[in-house]
This record gives sequence, structure tokens and C-alpha cells, in this order.
Amino acid sequence: MAAHGPVIFTMLVALALFDGALAARHLLDTTPPPAAAALPTIPTLPSLPKPTALPPLPTTLPTTLPQPTLPTTLPSLPNMPTSLPPLPAGLPTIPLPSGFPSIPTTIPTTFPSIPFLSPPPSN
Repeated sequence: MAAHGPVIFTMLVALALFDGALAARHLLDTTPPPAAAALPTIPTLPSLPKPTALPPLPTTLPTTLPQPTLPTTLPSLPNMPTSLPPLPAGLPTIPLPSGFPSIPTTIPTTFPSIPFLSPPPSN
């Protein structure tokens, strides 16, 4: 299959060039499109009236601009508590469990058999 690669590629390139040549020949053989119809003439716009003169701008600016006024007194703050509420007199008591679970002291040496890991039983 690898030996056929360059041959197939050469055939595809030749086919593409032949197809391009046929397309170019077809474009050369066709007649030019008919002349486009003349565009309609655009009527001229009527002349606009001349702009009137703007009123003259003031030559002097006001010397002082109005300044914003600040409030003379600050708003009052809401009443905040000055101390924390008292803590409870004693710590809460937590009941102790009545019995503790037994902790094994030895590690078991016999493990349960897992069927698919154990060898088949001997007959």
C-alpha cells in the first residue's frame, strides 16, 4: 500500500490541474454578460437655506462658582451595646458513655476466603 501512495498523489495532482484547465477554458469560451442597464439619474437636492449666525458667546466668565454646602452637624450614631452579655455560670455537662467498645488485642491470622482469589478445591 505504501508504494502506491506517490502514484495516487500524482494522479490526484494531474486530475486537479486538468479540472482547473477545463474550468479556465470554459470561462474563456463563455460570452460576456450583457451590458448593465443605465442607472437612473439621481435628482439634485434643493439648495438648503444658509445657516443663521449664532448669538455671540459671553466673553467673561463668572468669577466665583456656586459652592456646595456641607452639613454643619454630623448625624447621630445608633446606640451600640458597650459590653457583651454575661457568660453562663458553669460549663455544660456532657454525659459520659456507659460502656466502651472492646478493642481487639491480637490481629486475626485467618482471613475470610475470597472465592475468585482462592485456588479451586482439590477433589
